[in-house]
Parts: sequence; structure tokens; C-alpha cells
Amino acid sequence: MGKNDAGSAGVIKSISRGFRIVETLKELDGARVSELASELDMANSTAHRYLTSLEANEYVIQEGYRYYPSMEFLNIGDYVRNRKEAYRLAEEKVAQLAETTDERAEYLVEECGHVVFVHCETGAHAVQADSHLGKRLPIHATSAGKAIMAFLPDERVMEIIERHDLESYTANTITDSDVLRDELAEIRERNVAFATQEYIQRMNTVSVPVMDVDGQVCGALGISGPTHRMKGEWFRKEIPDLLLGTANELEINVSYQ
Repeated sequence: MGKNDAGSAGVIKSISRGFRIVETLKELDGARVSELASELDMANSTAHRYLTSLEANEYVIQEGYRYYPSMEFLNIGDYVRNRKEAYRLAEEKVAQLAETTDERAEYLVEECGHVVFVHCETGAHAVQADSHLGKRLPIHATSAGKAIMAFLPDERVMEIIERHDLESYTANTITDSDVLRDELAEIRERNVAFATQEYIQRMNTVSVPVMDVDGQVCGALGISGPTHRMKGEWFRKEIPDLLLGTANELEINVSYQ
């Protein structure tokens, strides 16, 4: 079941279509009415009615003949990114990790069966990758996703697998649920998750879970980098130790807020 599955029970089709229009405007970097209608296989008049309603509510703006999502989403996004104490406090820790390792540091959370970037900072030698804030990644193919999933209830893990399947992204992606469960059990033992070229070729990542005051997993801190640097003791021991110490500091800070 996808996020735009308007045929699902209880889903209001007009709302689903409205969100799909906004997403399409983002994907196309703005669009004319006719372009949007063609992309979504709808009549021009229907597309225009939706755009007019979204513009009236200030979620879409018009520049010339093209329509774009408005800055109101930036306002909403800032609220979402800071609504939990751990989200806000993680920002400084991510910046420190990026500076210390010179790689890409990140804080991600689970939402709707994906992992989502809440904070991301690049160190001096970090490779460029599509890791913008709010981007969703497959939970089973990332170290952050596995670090979080290892501490979710079994029924939640089953729900995520059934909803999204275990899609293959590289030859190293785990696509067998039994193999994934075995790895999650190992992650619970060592409190560290690795992903070796499982989502992006020639990219390795390592992550650790972050727990809230109730002992529930609320996100993951991670470091990502190219395989020629993310290897050996640096990848398997030194970075994990740094992440575990940083996660512990973050958890203490959260508990005293």
C-alpha cells in the first residue's frame, strides 16, 4: 500500500490527489496547468481547480504560467523537524560528528516504514550524495534503518516488511526477511548497524540507535562515506565507538530536558 493509494479504505481521494499534485510540482520543479494535467492524466480543468484551491490556501504559488509549492511547507517542515526534543538536540551532535570524521554525519528517524533525514552535515572530505532533509530512504537497505528497526517491536517490523517489501537496490541489499531478522538480532547485541554498499554502490554506512527517556528508539546517528575510506578498524571500531559515545551524550541531554 503506497502513500498515494487513493483506493484504500478510509482514504479521501480528493485529499490524496491534492498531495500528489504538490509532490508532482516538486518533482517537475514547477509546472504549467497543462504539464501537470498530462503528468497526472487528468483534465486541464480538473488540474486548474486543484491548483486554484491550493493557491487560495497558500500552499501553492503562481509565477508567470507556472505553479510551485509555497514556503508554507518550509514553515511546516521546520515545526516537524523540531517537534521532539531529541530532534532538536541531535543537530549539534551531527555537526560535531561531521567535523570530527570529515565524512557525512546524519540523524534519521523512522516514519511510515521508511527512514527520513532530520539532520545532515558534511565534513571536509564528504562525498556529495542525495541526502537532503526530509528525504526518505528504504529502511532495510540502510544502517540507520536497521539500527532503528532492531529495536522496534516484532509486529512493527513485520508490518514494515509486508507494506514495503524488501526491494533490491544493489547486489548487497538484504532481500530475505529471515536474513534481515538474523542481522537485526546481531544489531541488538552490539548496538551498532552496518550497511556495506546495500543502498548505494561504493558507499558504506554505520549507525547506532538513539533511545528516548522511555527506552524507546527515537532515531539513529550515522556516518556515511566511500568504501575506500570506510573500511578496516576505522569503519568497524573507531567510528562505532564515536557514535556510541555521541548517542549516549544525546540520550543524557534528552533525559534532562
